Amino acid sequence: MAATPRKPRKKRVIAEQSSRGLTARQVADADPPAAIRTLAAAIEGDGGQVIGSYRDPLGGAWQCLAALPLAKVAPTPFQRDLSEAHVKRLTNRLEEVGRYLDPIIVVRNDDGSYWTPNGNHRRASMTNLGARSIVALVVPEREIAFKILALNTEKAHNLREKALEVIRMARELAQLEPRAEKDYALEFEEPAFLTLGLCYERNGRFAGGAYNPVLKRCETFLPAKLPAALEQRARRAEKLIELDQAVAERVAELKARGFSSPYLKAFVVARVNPIRFQRSATAPDWDDTFDRMLAAVRKLDTARVKADQIAATGGAPSED
Repeated sequence: MAATPRKPRKKRVIAEQSSRGLTARQVADADPPAAIRTLAAAIEGDGGQVIGSYRDPLGGAWQCLAALPLAKVAPTPFQRDLSEAHVKRLTNRLEEVGRYLDPIIVVRNDDGSYWTPNGNHRRASMTNLGARSIVALVVPEREIAFKILALNTEKAHNLREKALEVIRMARELAQLEPRAEKDYALEFEEPAFLTLGLCYERNGRFAGGAYNPVLKRCETFLPAKLPAALEQRARRAEKLIELDQAVAERVAELKARGFSSPYLKAFVVARVNPIRFQRSATAPDWDDTFDRMLAAVRKLDTARVKADQIAATGGAPSED
């Protein structure tokens, strides 16, 4: 497969102060369009209460601020699992303060239920406290629900959580609107998440952090439509899992020799990485890179590895 050229990075443009978006009065425009009036009527028909409608100060898009029945709000089905520790901490803080001050973002479904792409921990905490309602920004555009990684600000994702969310989202979109994978670059954020998500589904303790630096250089969003792209991702995940098994064998050999560094897997992966010192404007071919890594790790003679070589690997151990 021919390597896909990398796009040059765009320089960040810093706008002049007070040069963009709406004025405060424009944000509070009192004449919402028909679509927002229809949405407001639907919210009230669902048992909610619209507090007001306004325009986004940056882009000018309309949305509603509303109180919704908590029982009708659920997380998007493809997002990460709840962190029970985070829910417990948040529940305790809300109990101490005695106020709920951070509206969640939701989109409305046709059946009168609501999905939140970025408020699941707050929703769960309010449920634990016995709340009957929750305040939310109701966004008319349902596709906002799929921009979960860009919107989630309440608890930082780790690599595993990001990858699992992206692969779940990709499956949902493959059924709802199976456009080309590359058309969902904003929603998926990084192409490596798709391959890693499949690996994490197979093995929740998969050491994705060890391979992510290589993947980030080789992966690009695929031009194929999502159903076909997911099949290609599955083949890549199989090869990556095969490589990880071979790496684990070499790590076991090093441990048998008495090495106990947390960098053992990172050391082995770095040792067999054929593009480690390459600098190119184009992304290396994925299959060629990982075929070469697999061949190299199978030939790696761990009996010749020295302690100072592992120490020189440096860096942090995998977050996984």
